[in-house]
This record gives sequence, structure tokens and C-alpha cells, in this order.
Amino acid sequence: MWAQQILLAAIGISAGVAVSGGLFSLIVELGVIADFADRTHTGDKVLFYEDCTAAGGILGNIIYVFHIGIPAGDWGLGIFGIFAGIFVGCWAMALAEILNVFPVFMRRVRIVRYMSAFVISLAVGKGLGACLFFFQGW
Repeated sequence: MWAQQILLAAIGISAGVAVSGGLFSLIVELGVIADFADRTHTGDKVLFYEDCTAAGGILGNIIYVFHIGIPAGDWGLGIFGIFAGIFVGCWAMALAEILNVFPVFMRRVRIVRYMSAFVISLAVGKGLGACLFFFQGW
């Protein structure tokens, strides 16, 4: 009985380490962290940013797996939502930048002249969609 539980725990930890290692190396490879460091002129702290990203992922998984409650109230949930939205937006923009999605799309549709309006409408649409999703229960 104990041997089976120890084996399952070892397999679970090994699988989790492999998946999280792949995820964090994808984040680093996409250049999200290096791009932030470049834009904020803090390139000497890239290793610290990478460590913070890994620590955030580890703590987030621990909180999720063990159902640890964080008594932050509604304002804490709002702040978490903002940071989670920034994270997801940065992921999406990093993937789009790597794949050159927007330049190719703009040339094919021939809307190069209205690029700023297109980007603003994307941001407004994403924000309205998020509001509709989160406020549909109210």
C-alpha cells in the first residue's frame, strides 16, 4: 500500500516537473521576459525575473492543487484578475509576434492604413468580451 502511494507520488512529481519545465522554457524562449526587461531597461535582472516567473508558477500550482484559500476579498480577486489578464495578453502577443500574425494579416486584408484602429478595436473587443464573461452571473 505504502509502496504504491510512494510510486504514484514520484510519478506525479516527475510528470509535473517535466510539464512545468517545458512551459517555463517556452515562456523564456518566446522572449516574454527578455522583452519586458528590454522595455523597462532592466536587462541585468533577467535571471531574477525568470526565477520570479518559476516561483509564481510553483506557488500557483500549490494553491490550486491543495485548495489553499487566500483571504483577500473582492479587491484581491480584482487585482488577481488584472494580473492574470496581463499575463495572458502578453502570452498572446508574444506568440503573435513570433509567428508574424499581424503583419501578414494586415497585408492580406489590405488594411495597413488603419492599423492603429485595428489594434485598438482588438483591445476594446477583448476587454468587452472579458467583462461580458465575468459579469454574466450578475
